[in-house]
Amino acid sequence: MNILDENIPENQRQLLRSWRVPMRQIGYDVGRQGLKDSEIIPLLLQLRRATFFSLDSDFYKRDLCHGKYCLVCMDVRKQDAAIFVRRFLQHPQFDTAAKRMGTVARVSPHGLTVWRSKAAHETQVDWVRLH
Repeated sequence: MNILDENIPENQRQLLRSWRVPMRQIGYDVGRQGLKDSEIIPLLLQLRRATFFSLDSDFYKRDLCHGKYCLVCMDVRKQDAAIFVRRFLQHPQFDTAAKRMGTVARVSPHGLTVWRSKAAHETQVDWVRLH
């Protein structure tokens, strides 16, 4: 289940829907409006295989790695959020929920920085060109 933070603009959510990217958004489809950052992780733990996308860099922490969810912090312009959500979900290393679980990733136009459960160091992942 793909979950968008409240900070993802409405037009980006609509763009993802137009591309048929399945997702829900905090405050609209799951949780409640005004949900605090400290309430997000407990919510994700209640959901099945959640991938959470946020423009909030506070979620990029190694100690937030957990096998039941994936956190994606997007270091991109708000108006580019949908493009990078889709790009992340199509990346060969993250294109299934099973590949994403236990991961905390920072997405930027230049690539990805990733913490994985039980990893001693973060890794850099390049964007790949998709056909």
